[in-house]
Amino acid sequence: MSLRYALLQVLQASPMNGYRLARFFAGAQSWVWSAPQSQVYGALGKLREAGLVAGTPRPGENGLSTADYALTPAGEADLLAWLSTAHPEPPVRDAVALQALGFDTVPTGRAVAVLRAHIAEQEARLAEWTEHRAALLRRDTPLLRERLKGQPPAAHRRIAEVKAMVFEREIDLARAQISWAHRMIALLEGLEPAPAGAPGDAGAAVASTAPPERLA
Repeated sequence: MSLRYALLQVLQASPMNGYRLARFFAGAQSWVWSAPQSQVYGALGKLREAGLVAGTPRPGENGLSTADYALTPAGEADLLAWLSTAHPEPPVRDAVALQALGFDTVPTGRAVAVLRAHIAEQEARLAEWTEHRAALLRRDTPLLRERLKGQPPAAHRRIAEVKAMVFEREIDLARAQISWAHRMIALLEGLEPAPAGAPGDAGAAVASTAPPERLA
């Protein structure tokens, strides 16, 4: 369901054909939603069938025709209703937290290596979000430039700063992840090592190949 409204928001800002829309979501590291091409085309087809978007034909590359999709009045109303309604968070599925729950059974060095990789990933995201936020405040991202073209100048500051604040949330989350990972490393390095035979050490690897015990 969320992809539907991600598409509507993008098309509200800038009409696009299916190919350009799929490319946007496939490379949307600097946005808040990504999706593979197959999902984008499928969702776009459903929006068209529901009358929420309509295409304007135009000549495409190599002499082929294409269509740029934009929101219909029904699409605008549907998007406004969704944006104006509180929605529950989806069930938590946190792979990092799930993995960390077992770190008490893992040799410290291996757990720390996992955490350092997580820190590096979050630091890269932090740098990306920080740059994207700055670009929004400069009103200098491709999608924002397209959106501002159709808006009165008096609205430009509100549009840019609201969107930049969304990425402040992403920045805060990345910083929190980095801080937590450093604290977990300090905790693990200050504790007694995992007991011998714990999953992840050589003894456990050998033991795992033994046949299962039979119940008497």
